[in-house]
Amino acid sequence: MENKDFILASASPQRIALLRQVAFEPKQIIPADICEDCLQYEKPLPYVRRMALEKAKHVSAKYPNENVLACDTVVVVGSRILHKAKNVEEQRAHMKLLSGRAHRVISSVCLINKQGKISQRTVTTKINMKSLTEAEIAEYLQSGEWKGVCGYKIEGRLAAYVTKMVGSYSGVVGLPLNETVNLLKGEGIR
Repeated sequence: MENKDFILASASPQRIALLRQVAFEPKQIIPADICEDCLQYEKPLPYVRRMALEKAKHVSAKYPNENVLACDTVVVVGSRILHKAKNVEEQRAHMKLLSGRAHRVISSVCLINKQGKISQRTVTTKINMKSLTEAEIAEYLQSGEWKGVCGYKIEGRLAAYVTKMVGSYSGVVGLPLNETVNLLKGEGIR
């Protein structure tokens, strides 16, 4: 697979694997090391769009005249964003919150082209999860799959507990492929 003419502003193994799945290999992987705190009263949709844009801008500022692709994905229950759990107890609270409820996964992808033009697409996927037993929660926590991801990994054990999904599976994994490929092809990156 040859390198394509873009920098990926993320070190996420899920995003890299998704790009490779559709034969897009970034020429460089440069994670955007930025503050990901929510602004006061910031709602989930503006937050995820802002994060994708800020990540792209951060890397683009260091590498002008390059195409820079960035993405941000969050799990949302009601209006609450479930950020990456810092420990097992925080993840247990997330699992109890998700159990038996519908929630959303919002993924925003942003491309800044070589001339500085910004293009962005955002996808919301609705997911229903079955009521989880204490044993199921304990098993998931013990698996460690939740470490380093926002909420959970849909491509792992938790997939067995999803009863309905409407939207982008790849967006839930961490990069909405249809929108991403369209952005890249729109810049002539094939």
